[in-house]
Amino acid sequence: MLSTADIEAWFARRGWAPQAFQRQVWQHMAAGESGLLHATTGAGKTLAAWLGALQRAPEPGPGWRVLWLTPMRALAADTARSLRLPLEELAPQWPVVLRTGDTPSSERARQERQRRGALVTTPESLTLMLTREQAAQELGQVQVVVVDEWHELLANKRGVQVQLALARLRHFNPALCVWGLSATLGNLPEALATLLPPRASGHLVQARLAKALVVDTLLPAEPGRFSWAGHLGTQMLKPLVEAVAASGPTLVFTNVRSQAEAWYQMLLNERPDWAGSIALHHGSLDKAAREYVEAELKAGRLKCVVATSSLDLGVDFLPVERVVQIGSAKGIARLLQRAGRSGHQVGRSSRITLVPTHTLELVEAVAARRAALAGQVESRSAPQAPLDVLVQHLVTVALGGGFKEAEMYRELRRTHSYRRLSREAFDWALAFVSHGGLSLTAYPEYHRVQPHEGRWRVTDRAIALRHKLQVGTIVSEASMSVKWLSGGTLGQVEEGFIARLKAGDCFVFAGRVLEYVRTQDMAAYVRKATKVRGAIPAWSGGRMSLSSELADATLQVLAGCAQGDFFEPELAAAQPMLQAQAALSLIPQPGMLLVERWRSPEGHHLYLYPFAGRTAHLGLASLLAWRLAKDVPNTFSMSVNDYGFELLSAEAVDLGALRSKALLAEGELLEDVRASLNHGELAQRRFREIARVAGLVFGGYPGAPKSARQLQASSSLFYEVFRKYDPDNRLLRQADEEVLAQELEFARLRQALQRMRRCSLKFVELSAPSPFCLPLMVERFREEFTTEKLALRLQRILAEAHAELQGGAP
Repeated sequence: MLSTADIEAWFARRGWAPQAFQRQVWQHMAAGESGLLHATTGAGKTLAAWLGALQRAPEPGPGWRVLWLTPMRALAADTARSLRLPLEELAPQWPVVLRTGDTPSSERARQERQRRGALVTTPESLTLMLTREQAAQELGQVQVVVVDEWHELLANKRGVQVQLALARLRHFNPALCVWGLSATLGNLPEALATLLPPRASGHLVQARLAKALVVDTLLPAEPGRFSWAGHLGTQMLKPLVEAVAASGPTLVFTNVRSQAEAWYQMLLNERPDWAGSIALHHGSLDKAAREYVEAELKAGRLKCVVATSSLDLGVDFLPVERVVQIGSAKGIARLLQRAGRSGHQVGRSSRITLVPTHTLELVEAVAARRAALAGQVESRSAPQAPLDVLVQHLVTVALGGGFKEAEMYRELRRTHSYRRLSREAFDWALAFVSHGGLSLTAYPEYHRVQPHEGRWRVTDRAIALRHKLQVGTIVSEASMSVKWLSGGTLGQVEEGFIARLKAGDCFVFAGRVLEYVRTQDMAAYVRKATKVRGAIPAWSGGRMSLSSELADATLQVLAGCAQGDFFEPELAAAQPMLQAQAALSLIPQPGMLLVERWRSPEGHHLYLYPFAGRTAHLGLASLLAWRLAKDVPNTFSMSVNDYGFELLSAEAVDLGALRSKALLAEGELLEDVRASLNHGELAQRRFREIARVAGLVFGGYPGAPKSARQLQASSSLFYEVFRKYDPDNRLLRQADEEVLAQELEFARLRQALQRMRRCSLKFVELSAPSPFCLPLMVERFREEFTTEKLALRLQRILAEAHAELQGGAP
């Protein structure tokens, strides 16, 4: 067994010295104790956990000794390479094996014959291993589990899937040692508790390393007094090109894939000589293309890679000197995570450069820098008792050797997310997988789990196969392969986008302009286009919401600006816009709720700025419009962004209820929110995802996937059947709860309403649109007007606003 002295000597031969936090982890793991290690990216977390695991686990023999879980396949491959590095000198007898959804069947068969050492895998692949009849024998020798990038898994259903898998492994080996690794979390004690059984003790180890963080901003030459999302985009292209040219290898992050495609094209058009030295990376590109980009970046042969969150996580790119963020990072944790992709080594500083796409993001950049340096990182919490994941897990365990009812219930209660699971809810889930509940009893394919020889098992081979083919909680929009007519695959695009194309239409994908030819066998066939422009696919999940921490920090910066604090470069650049806001209206700040009114030929405009994020603002706008129209009939149009929302009405609104704050009363808030939104449609859409996780809807066999239309029709049928014949079905209730919690951020909406009531209301009658309300108008215009008409409309509005500021005629 590896000793600490061996490790110390290995470090010394490289001129290194173990960090204090690494020694702590080794000590705890040697004693068989579990915990959470929190350290900045590049600090040495991997060596801390891996060398500790080698000390804890006995010599590799039959069966896996160490499981290393990662959230991404690309990260799994990189991790396996990192774990192998010290083995030649320290533990040559230890094999490190990689197993993900990309592992060929022949390699899996070889792994089954030689099962020993450490296995690097994903939550989905581990769950698949738990479906094997001999799961207890195959995984019962596991001594240590390391959950890498725990902050990435913690707050979603994949994290719940990990909790359930850990509970099963503890059932096989009660002495299991579990460690989580994290870089960006604000609620560390809760994150640790989520990894462990309720009331179990664990150690929180935090690295105290003085790693320098540089957050700077590319400033626009002419930020202007009026700006909106995307307004500064092309103006920032030349400064970005100059910054990339002056730096070593650079990662340019965008928040969405369509934005990555657009900026890659812009960079290439600006610098055609960079062809071959800049690249594109996002999750919809073909795996081989992504791996090529990762390898070239690691080797230092690329000048720049434009990427999305596909490169956010722990892949080690030592050559990267600088990270660029296009637009708002939306949160402190994401900013720090991306900054950590540069200077990925102890002693090197991490640098992230922000590129604003509108003037208010200059203010947000200052807020993000201050909050990041102060360590104000967002918290993340695990979902509580999602029944679709529970239903899937019961079938998984029934396949993997079966379970006894009472034992299974106790095991589930020893996870953080299901610690309060009622016996009634468990019995419902068991009934649902055994005979389909109240409404599916007549259909044998939903009798998935049956009592057999004293245990609940899956006895039908067809049911077993279908379950194994769609294990997991990742549910995305149905996608379609994009293939060359001449052969070869470029990647995946959502089916809905392709469905809107007709032969001859051009679109941008994988850094190329493509001409759509035809659809055949769930693939879109394309050829190289002769045109230089095309539509850019819009993927679902494109609009993230500003975090509460970053929104509050932005308000604090604005408060300073209202007092004349323009000393930082970003604020000096934003000063003309903020002075225009002060001249036409007021600058929002903490404790104040700014309410602007303006009359235009379109109607009566009402603008409120709660700074609660886009998602909460959607709920607030709908709620207030519904309450205003309940007593006095009126028609409203709405637009929202991260800072506020607009209500446009045909008739003037009586502001008495807002002035008295009666409009902001909590009252029957839940019922009012449901009534004000198309809640049924939102819940039905959410139910589609739940139905797939719970195994109600089957996505199809390899080579014959079902289309999005088929899956949608199937889930909609279940939704209507349950509503009609089983209205108390708990999956329906879960869909309703998830819509409120995730799509509407109901808790944040409630908090925003409470804060609005505590604020001092400041009403301003606008004589022209203010810099803060203009972006909300543009959000709405984009839905209504063509690009040409939008430009003309903005030209007129801006002329009026500038004239008002100058005290003259337009």
